[in-house]
Amino acid sequence: MMFLTAIIQITGPAQAVEPDEILSDSVLEARARELSRQLRCVVCQSQNIDDSNAPLAKDLRLLVRERLVAGDSDDQVISYLVERYGDYVLLKPPVQRNTLFLWAAPIFAVGAAGAVAAFYFRRTAKATAQTALSDDEKSRIDKMLG
Repeated sequence: MMFLTAIIQITGPAQAVEPDEILSDSVLEARARELSRQLRCVVCQSQNIDDSNAPLAKDLRLLVRERLVAGDSDDQVISYLVERYGDYVLLKPPVQRNTLFLWAAPIFAVGAAGAVAAFYFRRTAKATAQTALSDDEKSRIDKMLG
């Protein structure tokens, strides 16, 4: 039985939440976990604070729990953190003027990659067409070869 438990823990998702952070109220803890999955670790950048072991992520997890215990709604907690850290703390920042580049960058990257690929294939096709032998050249080669 212990072996099975160890396997499940090893193969399960990595979570950095430490036992001393967990709230005794299971409803508040579930809300805290859900909020933590929506918030970016500003040190790790590609992880949410629930999965990050960074000290700042731990501080953010504790701050989320403090705000929930104080009676804040989920939206109030998110607003408080955005006010302190900016929209960057959100894993899915809102589409607005200052985050437009974040949303448009993938589209520009795909467009640029497509333009480079089109240029490359056109150039390759043009080079292939230019190196093709004329009928006269083909007949002279055939005579030389035999």
